[in-house]
Amino acid sequence: MTEIAARGLRKDSAVRVKAGRLRRATRTVSAVDGVDLLVERGEMLGYIGPNGAGKSTTLKMLTGVLYPSGGQVRVCGLEPEPQRVRLARRIGVVFGQRSQLWWDLPVRDSFDLLRHVYRVPAAEHAARLARCRSLLELDPFLDTPVRQLSLGQRMRSELTAALLHGPSVLFLDEPTIGLDVVSKQAVRGFLAELGRTGDTTVVLTTHDLADIERLCRRLVVIDRGRVVHDGSLEDLHARYGSRRRVVVDLDEPLAGPLDLPGATVESVEADGRRITYGLDGATAAELVARLAAVAALRDISVLEPDIEDVVARLYTRA
Repeated sequence: MTEIAARGLRKDSAVRVKAGRLRRATRTVSAVDGVDLLVERGEMLGYIGPNGAGKSTTLKMLTGVLYPSGGQVRVCGLEPEPQRVRLARRIGVVFGQRSQLWWDLPVRDSFDLLRHVYRVPAAEHAARLARCRSLLELDPFLDTPVRQLSLGQRMRSELTAALLHGPSVLFLDEPTIGLDVVSKQAVRGFLAELGRTGDTTVVLTTHDLADIERLCRRLVVIDRGRVVHDGSLEDLHARYGSRRRVVVDLDEPLAGPLDLPGATVESVEADGRRITYGLDGATAAELVARLAAVAALRDISVLEPDIEDVVARLYTRA
């Protein structure tokens, strides 16, 4: 079942620009410029792009905060802006810089108030809260006022608050921004578990590409309001020329050049005792087996392609 369907989605705004010494003209700028997007139930989608690319604007249109200038969009079978009250019961939203918790109330009381806001049966609310308490380790600060929480504690509480009414779709905008390593691991582990169950569709925007690598099988990259990539991480690496590398340490330098189909020598160091190969089709196992047949190997390291470099090249080309 398709949970999100957008076709030709646009959001234009008028800006005033200098048109002379004393005059200004009005120019139309497209923050989102014809985005097509289909997201199926249970999918975990990474939606990334540079600052100003249109990520947050897209999310605001999908959640009914902004009205599109053009195109068609449906979320959970509803038109987000005209039916935003009904849609609010079907979605959960976490914005890294916004809070849906009551600042001066203990976390537990905020959760209880949200149960009444969304009219969730007590038994369902208790079951979902128990699961979040276990996975996100909420018990140490359940009775602490929200204003006294650390950033990591608040983000774990925000995730819980967004899920207590059982949404079909969860929108996450920078959920790990500013978090320490321990809090990031807790949030990522929870989202990974959420993805494994397949009950909730997740749309994740982030600048932390480690989140994408660990959580999302599908990646949509937007730049200047347009989708420039829609596919898996493997597709992204293949399309933009990234590749795995194998670093081999030898007891003695090779007697001469070694022809290895599907692998290219990128560098030779330590008087020929360290060679870095780029894999262009061969597997790491094939490369190591070929080398082991002609030389004594001391150490081997396999380096995965750096997604940050790939995305930086993608932005530059776009």
